[in-house]
Amino acid sequence: MKLGLVTYQLAQDWDLDRIFEMCPKHGFEGIELRATHAHGVEVDLGSAERNEVRKRFEDSPLELVQLGSAFEYHSDDPDELRGNIEGTKEYAQLAADVGAPGIKVRPNALLVDKGVPEEDTLRQIGESLAECGEHAAGLGVEIRLEVHGRETQKPSRVRKMIDYADHPNVFVNWNSNAVEAEDGSIEANFNLLADEIRHVHMRDLCAADYPWLDLLRLLRSIDYQGYCCAEIGASEQPGRIMDYYRTLWDAYHQILDIEQG
Repeated sequence: MKLGLVTYQLAQDWDLDRIFEMCPKHGFEGIELRATHAHGVEVDLGSAERNEVRKRFEDSPLELVQLGSAFEYHSDDPDELRGNIEGTKEYAQLAADVGAPGIKVRPNALLVDKGVPEEDTLRQIGESLAECGEHAAGLGVEIRLEVHGRETQKPSRVRKMIDYADHPNVFVNWNSNAVEAEDGSIEANFNLLADEIRHVHMRDLCAADYPWLDLLRLLRSIDYQGYCCAEIGASEQPGRIMDYYRTLWDAYHQILDIEQG
């Protein structure tokens, strides 16, 4: 598996020039470009601009891992829901044009307080994902559902969304939320989604509320060969933070190498 960076927070103010400078310099092999940030890889780019972004990545050692959106599908307003679905389709086209293999979408809420049964919302999210997944499949782009949202981040609920979607192009973006650890272990929750994991977000590796070594051990157990992207806070010394992160990442893998002989 490989180490990457999410532009959310730490790199949200970086243009593409700085991204191409900083990531390889500090040992990050991939980048997830988050929508609305300073790099400007957005759906309003024209064909020539999209081709230029694609070529820059093709000519660089840095890999474009995925595009990160905030599209969500829980709304009880049909127009809002349709807007998110159609927006996802446009974003999938952008991903295809710039060479990103997937896009991140998310669940974000339940509407039980508005009288909508939980199961109805989970089904609606899943059916929306299926429509988006079908469209994106024709573009060669994966839909990756982030394990996200105060109510919707429970892996058991995400499992239901994936099951309702029932589509081979809908996957999971593991998010390393503290609630995934039950009685100090994430194994049971990890196993609920293990077959669908295509991307991983990791917070600060020094955060004591999460068993990072266990996560990497479990990812190895399923032969995960994708990216783990750091989603960490902004800093006035980003290079230094990236160096520390890379050092911890390498140290954890050295421990696992020793364990596995």
